[in-house]
Amino acid sequence: MGDTRKERMGWAARPDRAHRGPLRADDLLESALRRGKRRDFADRSFIGPFEHLLHACNEEADLSSFGVRALRIDVLRCLRNLLHFDQVEAACPSVLARPIHAPVFITGMPRSGTTFLHRLILQDPGTIAPRLFQLVYPYASQAGFGTALRKRWVSLQLALFRMIAPELNALHPVAIESPEECTDITAQVFQSLRFDAMYRVPSYNSWLERSGFLEAYRFHRRFLQHLDAQLPGGRWILKSPDHLFALDDIRKVYPDAHLVLVHRDPVRVLASVAKLTEVLRRPFARSIDRLEIGREVSASWMDGARRMAALADDASVLHLNYRQIVARPLDSIRVVYRHCGLALSEEAEGRMRSWLRTTANARRPWHDYRLAEFGLDAQLLHERFATYTATFGIETEHFATGSLRPATA
Repeated sequence: MGDTRKERMGWAARPDRAHRGPLRADDLLESALRRGKRRDFADRSFIGPFEHLLHACNEEADLSSFGVRALRIDVLRCLRNLLHFDQVEAACPSVLARPIHAPVFITGMPRSGTTFLHRLILQDPGTIAPRLFQLVYPYASQAGFGTALRKRWVSLQLALFRMIAPELNALHPVAIESPEECTDITAQVFQSLRFDAMYRVPSYNSWLERSGFLEAYRFHRRFLQHLDAQLPGGRWILKSPDHLFALDDIRKVYPDAHLVLVHRDPVRVLASVAKLTEVLRRPFARSIDRLEIGREVSASWMDGARRMAALADDASVLHLNYRQIVARPLDSIRVVYRHCGLALSEEAEGRMRSWLRTTANARRPWHDYRLAEFGLDAQLLHERFATYTATFGIETEHFATGSLRPATA
C-alpha cells in the first residue's frame, strides 16, 4: 500500500508511454488489487459512482494527456486507500466501533470566511480536523520513515501543482499540515463535488444531484474513525461549502452533528469561485469555457442560496454573517461554542488571540477577477439572490467596477 515510487513514475511518465484511450473501471480496479495484493474490496458500493465519474471524464472533460495521467494516479490513490482501510479493519475490527461524537460541520457561501473560522477554532487543543497529508495518506499520522516519505511526496505534488497552476495559492492556499475540506474524503468513494471543480463532468454532477450523498457520508464517518483511532480525544471540526448540498444525508449519518452556516453577499464572491474553478480545471483540460463555468457556478450557488434560505427558521442551525466573523472573531467563536455545547477554555482563547495576532490569518492581496469574464452581470445576480440576501440581512458589498478582491475562504 502507498507505493509512492510507483506514483512518482506515473507522474514522470514520458508522453509516448502515457495511457492512451479512455480510462476503464475494470482495468483500474484490477491494477489497484494487484498492487495491493488483495482479491477484492470489502465494500463495493463505490463501483457505481466510480463508473459514472470515469464515463463523464472520458466523454465530457476534454482531458489532456497530462489530465488523463493525473486522473489515473488520483483514482489509484483513492482505491489504494480503500484497500488499506479493508486491511486495517480485518486486523482491528474495533476501528469501526469508534464513536464520532457531535462533530461540527461548517458550511455556507464559498469565500465567506469559513476557512478563517475553521482555523481559528482549531487553535483549541481540544479540537481536530483532517490535515491535507492525511487526506492523501490516511495513515501518515504515525511516526516513521514511511510517513516522512509520504509527506515529502505530498509536498512534491503540491509544488508541481503550484508550478502548473500558479494562481491557486492566491485563491486557496494549501500546505501539507493545514486543515483541509472534506470534499477530499468523499472523493475517495467517488461521490464528491471536488471532481466537478476539477473536471467538466456535467453528467456526473447531475447523477450526484439525483442519487444524493448518503453512501459518501457513511464513508466519511468511516474515514474519521480511522483518523480518530490514530489521534483520539478531539472534537471533530469539519468544513466545506459542499456540505451544504448534503445536509439531509449528513444528519442521517451524524444525528448529533452541529451545523454552522456562514453567509455573505454572493455577488461579491462568485467571480472568485468561478476563477478558482478555471484554475483547477485548466491544468487537466485541453480547453476551458469561462462562460460555461460562470453559468455553472451561478446556478449551483442559486441552489445553495435556496437551501440556506429554507433553513432560516431551523433552530438547530447556527447562522453567521461574514462581516460579523471578521469584525468580531472571538465573539463569533463564543456564539459557535454555545451553539455546539463546547466549553471555551482560557488556554483555547489565549491560543486563538495569539493566532489572530500572527500573519497566518492575514488577508490576501487584491486580485482583479471580473464577473464579465465569466458572462456574469452584477445587477442581474443581485436580483436573483435577493430573497437569500433579504432573508439573512446580508448587506451588498461594493467593489471596484468589474473586479473582486478574493475573500477570506
